[in-house]
Amino acid sequence: MLGRRGPAQAAFTNPEVRELGELVDADIIISPADVDLDEGSAAWLASDDADATNRRNVANFVDFAGRTPEGKNKRVVLRFLASPIDIIGTDKVEAIEIGRNEIFTDGAGATRARDTGERETLECGLILRSIGYLGTGIGDVPHDHERGVIRNKGGRVVDGNDHQVLGLYTAGWIKRGPSGVIGTNKKDAQETIDNLFEDLRHDKIPAREGDPDWLPRTLAERSVDPVSFERWGKINAAEVAAGEPLGRPRVKFVRVADMLGVE
Repeated sequence: MLGRRGPAQAAFTNPEVRELGELVDADIIISPADVDLDEGSAAWLASDDADATNRRNVANFVDFAGRTPEGKNKRVVLRFLASPIDIIGTDKVEAIEIGRNEIFTDGAGATRARDTGERETLECGLILRSIGYLGTGIGDVPHDHERGVIRNKGGRVVDGNDHQVLGLYTAGWIKRGPSGVIGTNKKDAQETIDNLFEDLRHDKIPAREGDPDWLPRTLAERSVDPVSFERWGKINAAEVAAGEPLGRPRVKFVRVADMLGVE
């Protein structure tokens, strides 16, 4: 697993890193040199600007680097400050050329990785790319092109002068960037909804314009059978009931036809 920046900048959540170290059938391998932080990263990690998540992640990486492999059937090797340069092979993947990076701080204060020119070739037969996510703009909705998110404060969309755009809200990765897991998104969405209801209480929600029945009419014209809140309630009750004999919160439907067949 190659990461172009260092362990202090790795965008793992704490549970992801912790569970990686608990794999039953795989040793986790990190070179001690890879967790030897550069001066800038060490200073940032010790400052008030660093997130507690990053500190815990680095502590876990250091722990992994100090472990003695147990000889399990598989190995997961984490390599930091490494970027793919070239895929080598004739009719199939045979190796990958890796470039060694270093951390630097740009003029805007952002931490970035740059190529040192050092190269290494690693034999392999399969490469999986995780190239990241960058949100794109939507019409006239204020967009931060540098971060790839909709401009917002707590989910309230704001313009370039930080003035709220009434009636527009956002949540998820397009709100905060590509980070976190389902639990993170739930907390994130709750913040947006809390702010929306606060605006509703203070009459800051613009009146709806146009035909209020356009959505159900358009769906009907396109032969789309929407699930109403009432129908969702029946589906929810059926899933919960299926889970009770098993001591589980619910058993999810795995086929759309079965889900929509609930009466």
